[in-house]
Amino acid sequence: MARPRLFDEDRALDAAMRAFWEKGYEATSTQDLCEATGLGRSSIYNTFSSKHDLFRRALARYLDTMAARQLEILEDAGRSPLERIEAYFERIVTQECTERGAEDGRSIGCLGVNTTVELAARDPEVDGVLARDLRVRLSALRAVVEAGQRTGEISAARDPGELARFVNAVVGGMRISGQAGFGREELEGIAATAVDALRARRG
Repeated sequence: MARPRLFDEDRALDAAMRAFWEKGYEATSTQDLCEATGLGRSSIYNTFSSKHDLFRRALARYLDTMAARQLEILEDAGRSPLERIEAYFERIVTQECTERGAEDGRSIGCLGVNTTVELAARDPEVDGVLARDLRVRLSALRAVVEAGQRTGEISAARDPGELARFVNAVVGGMRISGQAGFGREELEGIAATAVDALRARRG
């Protein structure tokens, strides 16, 4: 009869996710994962089969959690489309100003963005996880842009898909800028500039 697991798998995934988030995939050792999760090597490999499998599952968990929080903002019917995008940017700014590395106090950015830079070009499996998340995010952003264009709040001078990709690129830039040491005021300035670029011109 199989022995029952004596640990919370979700909690272990969250702990591993944080370790990968702070250090990246390559720089996170098996020992780092043991220390983060409180598990022995055998427990980690019996449950997750490999470091790569653990990383893939931790990344998917992170992306799904972030997507749910972002969609809650982008689909908020109580706000106008442009207000939703402003709130979306504010969520990014707040995260960049609170999620700090233990060693240097700088923003640890976004695990998705970090992984895109580190692994997307050479790891097809991870790239697939990232691509799925990107499709969800761009679809939600496009829907908000289209709604704003219908109400005349967001400029109709550009294709909504292009504007969705623009917003996504701004967020990626904000994430990296936070890692470079930009503070709240500077990140809010980037967000405000992007909102101004989206806003329909009157008269």
